[in-house]
Amino acid sequence: MSGITININPVIFELGAFSLRWYSLMVMVAILAAIWVAVREGKRRGLGQDDMMNASLWAVVGGVIGARLFHVIDKLGFYLQNPHLILAMNQGGLAIWGGVGGGLAAALFYVHLKKMSVSAFLDTIVPALLVGQIVGRFGCIINGDAYGGPTTLPWGFIYVHPHAMIPAEYFGIPTHPDPVYEQLWNLGCLAFIWHLRSKPKWNGALFPAYLGIYSTGRLLLTFVRHEDVIFMGFQQAQLLALAGVAASAVMMLVILARRPKRLETR
Repeated sequence: MSGITININPVIFELGAFSLRWYSLMVMVAILAAIWVAVREGKRRGLGQDDMMNASLWAVVGGVIGARLFHVIDKLGFYLQNPHLILAMNQGGLAIWGGVGGGLAAALFYVHLKKMSVSAFLDTIVPALLVGQIVGRFGCIINGDAYGGPTTLPWGFIYVHPHAMIPAEYFGIPTHPDPVYEQLWNLGCLAFIWHLRSKPKWNGALFPAYLGIYSTGRLLLTFVRHEDVIFMGFQQAQLLALAGVAASAVMMLVILARRPKRLETR
């Protein structure tokens, strides 16, 4: 049986009732990295440092709430039986779509209050979102809470630590390293966005480009995961990804329709 053995304790240390997990640590590092990138990118685009910092903090709060709320609703049956675990975020359970949606909603509310340019703000935070997503997935790799189905590929992850959160039926056998697949996809997306970010003709279009590319990746990569199919053969994450692709297309069409047409020369 070939694969990459993951035998890291997800818990770094425990002190009484408190425990610090690699998942929590990497989420905190991801948040700090995303804020740093957002503030620097905002400065490059002429947005106020204080406004970018405050909007980022609003996004963090909204993102954490949205990610946890989405996860709890998704696993409602489990949490109704274990209500004491609803706030146990240090053990994992932050849904990426809920995080993106909640974070954007909170940040855009702040942007509206401060009368900032919505399109400029959205373009500015795209690299920060991708950096945060890439870094945060390292926590999932150790935690074992985001896993693919069984595989015979040589790079499959084999979780053998008893505290890993992978289901019992996948314990000790190679599974697709879904978090790594997503990291690589997001890295490619970041390289593409980074190339476009300084091109004037892409002003206002970076966020829908990110949304479309990221959603396409989620749609395709989720096929290696074994989650509940809820509609027409698609899993929940894939339906959300399809919605993301559709929203991206609509946003792009609106942007193109609003741009002034060049005068034809004769």
